[in-house]
Amino acid sequence: MKQIILAVIIAALIFSQNWSNNNNRAEADTVSFSISKELQTIVLNEPALKGSLAGISIRDQQNGNIVYEHIGNIRLAPASNMKLVTAAVALSVLGENYRFSTEVATDGKVKNNVLHGNLYLKGKGDTTLMADDLDQLARTLKKKGIQKVTGSLIYDTSWYDSMPLSIDLAWSDEAAYYGAKISPLTVSPTKEYDAGTVLVETSPAPKAGSPAILAAKPATKTVRIVNKTKTVEKQGNKKLRYTREHDGKKIIVSGTIPLDASADSEWVSVFDPSKVAADLFQQALTKQGIQTNGIHKGVTPELSTLIASHKSIPLAEILIPFMKLSNNTIAETLLKEIGKEKSGKGSFEAGIAVVKEELKKFGLNPDHMLIRDGSGISPIDFVTANDLSLLLFHIQKKPWFSVYLTSLPVSGNKERLVGGTLRYRLHSENTKGKVRAKTGSLSAVSTLSGYVESRSGQKYIFSILLNHLVDDDKGKQIQDKIVEALAAH
Repeated sequence: MKQIILAVIIAALIFSQNWSNNNNRAEADTVSFSISKELQTIVLNEPALKGSLAGISIRDQQNGNIVYEHIGNIRLAPASNMKLVTAAVALSVLGENYRFSTEVATDGKVKNNVLHGNLYLKGKGDTTLMADDLDQLARTLKKKGIQKVTGSLIYDTSWYDSMPLSIDLAWSDEAAYYGAKISPLTVSPTKEYDAGTVLVETSPAPKAGSPAILAAKPATKTVRIVNKTKTVEKQGNKKLRYTREHDGKKIIVSGTIPLDASADSEWVSVFDPSKVAADLFQQALTKQGIQTNGIHKGVTPELSTLIASHKSIPLAEILIPFMKLSNNTIAETLLKEIGKEKSGKGSFEAGIAVVKEELKKFGLNPDHMLIRDGSGISPIDFVTANDLSLLLFHIQKKPWFSVYLTSLPVSGNKERLVGGTLRYRLHSENTKGKVRAKTGSLSAVSTLSGYVESRSGQKYIFSILLNHLVDDDKGKQIQDKIVEALAAH
């Protein structure tokens, strides 16, 4: 009798569990159907998507199942959503605690406060290096008793190859901060770490009719700023333009600024980032009373002696400006660095080879993708929305995922290094602070991929790749509408 009663109880429990599971599945299916219907309505009825391509992939964040897709397996340009791939691979290969270094070495000996030999400044990919760090290196040399160098200051860029720009960077983008040249020895003007640029500030002169007052940070003799500006009366227009001659050193600032206007500023890429770093280091040495005998480019000898070094902040911290502000220079530097780490070759080609190998570990097939760079600035980077959402699903199991998630822009958070490129987007009651995602933008392309938590507590992974748009801004509005629909469930 006891066995019969036990069997009945077990059967009842099994029936109850199955009923509950079936009920939950039915409820989930109902929600999925509702989401699919709503999103399909948006996609089919948006005027801005007529003649465009909308690759959309929505997954359940917990199990990875696709909730909705629209041409999710069609390869499209991801723009800066490519950085989602680069960041994941960099964390996988380098680790969240990885630090870049800048080294000072010599091939000589110090005797009676004189360094008999050359001084070598070698960069190893630190995009966070600033003028203050070079000052600190100079102070270290002074503490070692060095007052004079009989040889030259030689700057060494051999850590990476000599190709400074990714293969598809547009000619017109070279002067922009996002088109800066990639060098293992480079300096950033601010802690947003736009390496390879100077920050040019324009202020009105005291009198109308006079040229505006220009200043560059960091101040370097290797950059020539041509002032073609004019200070105008208070009621005049503030209209300034910053350009750099193609493949040249001149930065030209033109236009007008009113008498009572606030200062204007713009990052402009420099012609030779490594030479700027060397010039700033020589200035730092001079401030410490250390004399050198000229500057030129060269390679640090193998038998040289390391006498000072500087370490960057860890990769986990570098990812904040990289992902929040969509920093292209950091992206391409990371691409070269993973190539250097894995194969000993600091090149775009070597880095892309590493990306492809690592993607296999994330459950993706790189043979179905076209990868041309690490930043997504190439218009012929091609991935699918389903692949990006699958990447975002698989990396949740990685030990560094919390670092990755923290680096993503947060919706509606106006703190620049928290909200990033989403700080003025998705700020409704349902979405503010509930979306962590990477934005992307190129001419005719607008993308958004990441994570969202809905009003009911359900979590989704999404990838929205909009290509062939006539109006990029309309693309952002459509993405926000899709994410708002997810968040409302």
